[in-house]
Amino acid sequence: TKPYLDRELTIFDLSDQLQIPRHFLSEVINEHMGKNFYNLVNDYRVEEVKKRLEDPHLKHLTILAVAYDSGFNAKSSFNTIFKEKTGMTPSEYQKTVNARNS
Repeated sequence: TKPYLDRELTIFDLSDQLQIPRHFLSEVINEHMGKNFYNLVNDYRVEEVKKRLEDPHLKHLTILAVAYDSGFNAKSSFNTIFKEKTGMTPSEYQKTVNARNS
């Protein structure tokens, strides 16, 4: 499963799903991965957006629809997070994908 697709996901939800105490999960994410929970979840969501933007079967969807389907729940935070993690805006990324595929 892909729990990060849930727009309302919290560390409490994830710890319940994994049946791991929240404090242990938090420690693993913070100490061993060097991130906080939301950075980790957003990393997965950005990768999901990238994968979906590269899928020719999903070309009919808007970037925003892909973002929402990938777990983001606000356009502004999606755009900011995507650019922060990829160095490109979502539309710039989509243009590079389209150029590669043509």
